[in-house]
Amino acid sequence: MTYAEYLATRIPQAKLVAVADAVAERASGCAQTFGLTKCYASHLDLIADREIDALVVVTTTTTHREIILDAAQSGRPIFCEKPLALSLAEAREIKDAVLKANCLFQMGFMRRFDKGYRAGKAKIQSGAIGTPVVFRGSSRDPYRPSLEFLAPEKSGGLILDMAVHDIDIARWYMGEIATVYAVGGVLAYPEMKSTGDADNVIMVFTFESGCLGEIDVSRNGVYGYDIRAEVLGTSGTIKVGYLRETPILVLTAGGVTHDVVPHFPERFGQAYIDQLTDFIRNVSEEKEPSVTVEDGIKGLQVAVAATHSLKMTDKVFVKDF
Repeated sequence: MTYAEYLATRIPQAKLVAVADAVAERASGCAQTFGLTKCYASHLDLIADREIDALVVVTTTTTHREIILDAAQSGRPIFCEKPLALSLAEAREIKDAVLKANCLFQMGFMRRFDKGYRAGKAKIQSGAIGTPVVFRGSSRDPYRPSLEFLAPEKSGGLILDMAVHDIDIARWYMGEIATVYAVGGVLAYPEMKSTGDADNVIMVFTFESGCLGEIDVSRNGVYGYDIRAEVLGTSGTIKVGYLRETPILVLTAGGVTHDVVPHFPERFGQAYIDQLTDFIRNVSEEKEPSVTVEDGIKGLQVAVAATHSLKMTDKVFVKDF
């Protein structure tokens, strides 16, 4: 529904024509909300609609492969939310399909379109901090999702579903990752043990350049939505991110307080809009995608390697996956 709202109301260059959802009531409800005359209970019916110029895939990750393979046969541009798939085999099959169809395919890593992360990238490229040598990323959700969603066979797990954003920024800022070592556990939500996934994970990287990196991800940032990145260079440091939602501090005898970012729609709402605007611009102007299918595969490859390391408690080489 969020993407439909952005396309229907926030992006003048776009016209939302139709929606599809395996839950028919959800599709019809969305269509009614945004005044659409077309809604489908099957992605195949939507793909068959020749009035549609481009396709936006924001379904659960388990369905990405099937939908994208079918959509690629139509030759139309495709936007897909992260992660690309739950396995590298599926991701590479997707890559083969979109290359064979020669259709524009853009990955949805919205942090690349956030003004803070983009400014950080520009500063690094300009040499403002000298040569980057250490990357640190941190993502903390304010509460855990449902146990059904958390099952790795549904979401991919904490690393594939959540840390893949930080991995993508690490690659964007520092280059390709060579090795990864991950540790984690069920530390905050005992009920999560039934899912086979962790609620807190720390990953340590070495980049192909020899530089170092670290990422921590958590389901129990109970104080708010806390997303940050830091790059240490030979001449300085860049820090990206914020926790205070509104620019106000309350100072009393009881202490100094401020509010916090509630969750991702508030923190990255504009970034979601900007990435869709960028996709539509690339389609209309016949430009190359800003975030490629290869970016999706590379990020997933690191996430799969990190998940393997978490289970094996050993450092692994990303190229082995």
